[in-house]
Amino acid sequence: MKKPRRPDFLIFFATVTLLGFGIIMVFSASSVAATAEFGDSFYFLKKQAVAAVIGLVGMGILMQVDYHRLKKWAPLILALAVILLGLVLVKSVGVEGGGARRWLQLGPFSLQPSEVAKIGMILFLASILADHQEKITDFWRGLLPLVATLGVLFLLILKQPDLGTAMTLVGTATIMLFVAGAQVSHLFLLALLAAPGIWWAIMGEDYRRRRFLAFLTPEADPQDTGFHIIQSLYALGSGGLLGVGLGQSRQKFFWLPERHTDFIFAIIGEELGLLGALFVLALFMLLAWRGCRAAMLAPDRFGMLLGAGIVCMVIIQALVNIGVVTGSLPITGIPLPFISYGGSSLVFSLAAVGVLLNISRHSQRP
Repeated sequence: MKKPRRPDFLIFFATVTLLGFGIIMVFSASSVAATAEFGDSFYFLKKQAVAAVIGLVGMGILMQVDYHRLKKWAPLILALAVILLGLVLVKSVGVEGGGARRWLQLGPFSLQPSEVAKIGMILFLASILADHQEKITDFWRGLLPLVATLGVLFLLILKQPDLGTAMTLVGTATIMLFVAGAQVSHLFLLALLAAPGIWWAIMGEDYRRRRFLAFLTPEADPQDTGFHIIQSLYALGSGGLLGVGLGQSRQKFFWLPERHTDFIFAIIGEELGLLGALFVLALFMLLAWRGCRAAMLAPDRFGMLLGAGIVCMVIIQALVNIGVVTGSLPITGIPLPFISYGGSSLVFSLAAVGVLLNISRHSQRP
């Protein structure tokens, strides 16, 4: 067996740079709120740093462990994800916050089962599609059973409710199916069949409907549903080219909600300006390029699909988050990978990149 090469340095560089940049911005964006709520301006920084250390350890381990070993664990991880998603919906078990029930409390730590579900879904799809390539073009025997399995994850995540993560899962799965060779006509048919359900998911709940309408005309309700978008655009607009300076944000003084989580990109734009925002975008573009390259050069179909799924998961989340912050998409509650405050998202994102780095170690030279 050929000895693995060194992992792709640019994937590692982009990830670690985003992580370091994110820790700085989490402190800058959260210090005022942390002081007011906990009397400690470093409160959120310390928790994010702990998650970063755990995530880096996980990334280091998975970077060394042959990714082929994960294949046999795929069904178990997917089953675990379904169990955890079910547990989080139990009122006496799941932790509620912001009107949603998305976390499980494990001692001093909290776990977001949807993060396990995303990894489990990617592993499961990559494993099945690698072993049964010939069935993917068969709508009834190949594609539909896979979609039905993924539908269980989608409905459980939607029940939390977390439409943004559910749609990220659907987007990642769709691209993986396309890369695996599914017929475009079949995917289009599935999209048509799913469209009424997705429309109902958006318009059937009052708060989602109001969010969607606020995205179209935020100025119609500037003190309620349009408040997030308007304040985010104020932050981005006031940053100009170079920004107002690191740590000098005015919007973080309780004007912009979710300033260190879902809307941290707005604080980046305000404090570091257009150049700071473009710097973040450039790092994600670098990660996407090198990640896709590692997937395409993988020595087998499983590695190719696994790498493609990981890259899609990270980049779709980044694009959706930035789209929300810039007013280009409705508010979904998706964090910016490696940058937004959030332990589960950070740990599992870094672990996923560890798998991607391991795939790059086995990649064939072009």
